[in-house]
Amino acid sequence: MTRFFKLKENNTSVSTEITAGLTTFFAMSYILFVAPNILGKTGMPTQGIFLATIIASVVSTLIMALFANVPYVQAPGLGLATFFTYTVVLQLGFSWQEALALVFLCGVINVTITLTKIRKMIIKSIPEVLQHAISGGIGMFVAYIGIKNAGFLKFTTDSSDILTVNDHPFNQATTHFSHGIQSIVSGSGITPALINFNQSGALVALIGLLIMAFLMIKNVRGGILIGIILTTLIGIPFGVTHLSLANAPSLAESFKELGGTIGAAFGPHGMVALFDHPSRLLLAIMTIFAFSLTDIFDTIGTFIGTGKKSGIFSQADEEEFFNGKGFKSKMDRSLFSDAAGSIVAAICGTSNVTTFVESASGIGAGGRTGLTSLTAAVMFALSSLLAPVIAIIPTQATAPALIIVGIMMMSSFKDINWSNLEDAIPAFFASVFMAICYSISYGIAAGFIFYLLIKICKKKFNEIHPMLVICTILFILNFVVLAFI
Repeated sequence: MTRFFKLKENNTSVSTEITAGLTTFFAMSYILFVAPNILGKTGMPTQGIFLATIIASVVSTLIMALFANVPYVQAPGLGLATFFTYTVVLQLGFSWQEALALVFLCGVINVTITLTKIRKMIIKSIPEVLQHAISGGIGMFVAYIGIKNAGFLKFTTDSSDILTVNDHPFNQATTHFSHGIQSIVSGSGITPALINFNQSGALVALIGLLIMAFLMIKNVRGGILIGIILTTLIGIPFGVTHLSLANAPSLAESFKELGGTIGAAFGPHGMVALFDHPSRLLLAIMTIFAFSLTDIFDTIGTFIGTGKKSGIFSQADEEEFFNGKGFKSKMDRSLFSDAAGSIVAAICGTSNVTTFVESASGIGAGGRTGLTSLTAAVMFALSSLLAPVIAIIPTQATAPALIIVGIMMMSSFKDINWSNLEDAIPAFFASVFMAICYSISYGIAAGFIFYLLIKICKKKFNEIHPMLVICTILFILNFVVLAFI
C-alpha cells in the first residue's frame, strides 16, 4: 500500500491518509441524504437515488484513487443536482430520464475535451493572479459553506422582495400553497445577519469550532476528525445529535427502486425520446453546454485552489501536464477521472458527479494521495449498510471543519498585489463572487470577464491568452442563455 500510493514520496503515512479520508467523507456525507431529496422532486424514486448516489460516488472516487492517486473525492454535486431538478426538469420540461441522457452526453463531451488538449489549454490560459484568487476564493467559499451549515447566519426579506415561491411568480394575495412551500427566491433586498446564539445547533457548532481551532493551533494529529467526533458527542445532550435510527433508508427497497433508475438514460423515455422533438434540439444542446461548463470549471477551480497550494500537483507534475503526452501527469489522470464521473453517474441514474470542494477538508487534515480517496470510497460503500450511523453525525459537527479548512486556504490572498487595481479587480470578483454566488464556476467567470476587460482597456493584448477569450465568450453566452430559459 505504501509503495502503490507512493506515501513516502508524498511525505505522508497510512494513518494520516485514512484520517484524511474519513474527514472528507464526513464533511460531504450530507449528499447521500440531500441528493435524493432534491432529485426526488423530478419523480425519480428517492431510495433508488440513494443507492445510485452511493454507487456513482464509489466508482468515480475509486477511479480518482487508483488511476490518478490524488486525495479528491467525487459524488453528485449539489449545485448540479439543483440545476438538474429545478431548471432542466421542472422549468425546461425535460423528463428525468431525458435529463439523465443529457448528463451522459455532458460526460462524453468532458471526456473528449480532456483527451484532447482543450482542457490543458484552458488551465494554461488562467493568469497567475487569478490562480491565487481562485485558491483563496475556494477557501472563502468553503468557509462560507461551513458558516451557513453551522447556522450562524439568518436572512431576512420582506414580502415585497420575494420574487418566486415554488418557482412561480409571487403574489402577496396568495396565502395558501396546496403542496406546501418548497422554495422561495428573493431579490437583493435579502439581508444577512448574525444570529443571537440562542439556538442549540449554532451553540454546538460554535463549541466545535473552538475545539477544532484549539486542536489545529496545537498541531494535534487528526485534529479535524477528532473535532468532528467530539462535536457529535457534545451534540447529544443539546438534542442536536439524534440517535434514532428509525428513518434509515431500507437497503432492500433501495435495490428494488434502483432498477428503475439504472440505465434509464438509454431507455425509450431517455436518449430515444430526447431527440424525438427537433424543436427541442437547440434547447438540449444549450442545456448540455450549461452542464459541461459548470462541471469543467468547478473541477479546474478545485484542483487549482487546493492542488498547487498543498503540493499535490508539484512543479514537475505541472510541467509534465503541459508538455507531456498521454496520462503521465497526476493532473492529466485527475481530470480524466473527474470527466468519467458524469458518465458513471448517468448510467447509475443520478445527476453529474463532480470533484467535491469538501475534499479540501481531507487535504487540510494531511491527505496527499489516492489512499485518502480510497478510504472515502470505502466509507461510501459501507454507507449503504451504515446509513443510520452516518446520519447521526449532524451538519453542526462538520461545519466547523469547513470553516477551519477555508481559513487555511485563504492564505493564497497574500500572493495578490491588492494595491494594483489591474490585479485586484479581477481577483476580487473571482474570489468573492465564488462565495456569494455559491458557485466556483461563476466566480471564475467573473474573474475572466473583468481580467479581459481590464487588459483591453490597458491595451495589453499580448497578455491575453486566446483560450481565455474563448472561455469568457462561452461564459457570457451561458449567462445570456440562462436569462431566456
